Parts: sequence; C-alpha cells; structure tokens
Amino acid sequence: MVTDDIVALRGVQVLRCAPDGPPLDGERAALDLIGDAMGRDAQIVAVPAERVGSEFFRLGSGVAGAIMQKFVNYRVRLAVFGDIAPHVTASTALRDFVHETNQRGHVWFLADFDALDEKLGAIG
Repeated sequence: MVTDDIVALRGVQVLRCAPDGPPLDGERAALDLIGDAMGRDAQIVAVPAERVGSEFFRLGSGVAGAIMQKFVNYRVRLAVFGDIAPHVTASTALRDFVHETNQRGHVWFLADFDALDEKLGAIG
C-alpha cells in the first residue's frame, strides 16, 4: 500500500493521497483527511477520483455537500484529480456543479495531479 505524502507546489503544502487509501465517502473520512493535512501543515488535500465514493457524485445524496462543508469549515482546500467524465456525462447538474465549484477556489476538480500545480500558478 502506497501512503499519502506531502508535496510542495508553488510554496503550498499539499497532502497527496494515494489511490489505494480509504475512500472519501463521508464526513468521517473527510475529517480524517483534514486532520492528517492539518497535522502535517498541508493547506490542500489532493484526492484521486478513484478514491472518492460514488455517492459523492450523486448530488442528491448530500455526500458532496457534507464533505465540502467540512473542508470549508476547517479552511483546507480539496482537490479531486483524475477522470470524473463518466459521472459528469451522466449528470448535467454535476457538470454544472463541477464548473461552478472550480470557479470558487476552495474545491477543485482537475484532470490530473499536474493540473493542481498549474491551477496554483494561475491564482498566484
């Protein structure tokens, strides 16, 4: 099992989560990641899409909102990276949600981990 590690991107500490770790599937999992990030002085948690529970992508379930609210409350950014195209293709509401969320800056959905470095460079 690969462990989560800390990576510095543009002067920002990022907790880069391994693909095979526990799923981000609810508030408890979010708090575990936030605690790990804060304990390691990371300002961003980067989670591979395959580690995000499928209910997160069903907006009606409320899981995404609950998870995102925890990150906002603790002032830790969340970046979900990887292919979420099947989920976005299946839901216009999710597509709009991802677009809107990416504009706000606290939670990002990115194509891959390298896109996080680009995003941080763009905001400056």
